Amino acid sequence: MTTSKNREFEVNKTEQEWQESLTQEQFCVLRQHTTERPHTSPLNKEYAKGTYVCAGCSQPLFVSDTKYNSGTGWPSFFNPIENAIDISVDKSLFMTRMEVHCSRCGGHLGHVFDDGPKPTGKRYCINGVALKFIPESE
Repeated sequence: MTTSKNREFEVNKTEQEWQESLTQEQFCVLRQHTTERPHTSPLNKEYAKGTYVCAGCSQPLFVSDTKYNSGTGWPSFFNPIENAIDISVDKSLFMTRMEVHCSRCGGHLGHVFDDGPKPTGKRYCINGVALKFIPESE
């Protein structure tokens, strides 16, 4: 994991290009760092085998084996795919949190906390709208 500030990304688009390629809610979360309302994403209750990819650039981010029910209202994972995410410090809302970004396009995904399950102890709390689920083919 690397820090995403002051970094060039493989996928770069203008604000207008992002707006044209994303839904309004995806644009707000991925590009403007907002947060979707808890318990609103259908992916929160998705437990089929597959891969969760970035809604902005389709980079694989998490596999279904690392997803768990954290009870927070957002899809949660205990481990990302290697080199799939970047981390930056978020000091908004009068607190310091670790913000999770897609390492390919820089899109805001959510935050990571130190209250997750073993083996990592991490809880990657991710906005469902920032993800697409690709089911494993049978």
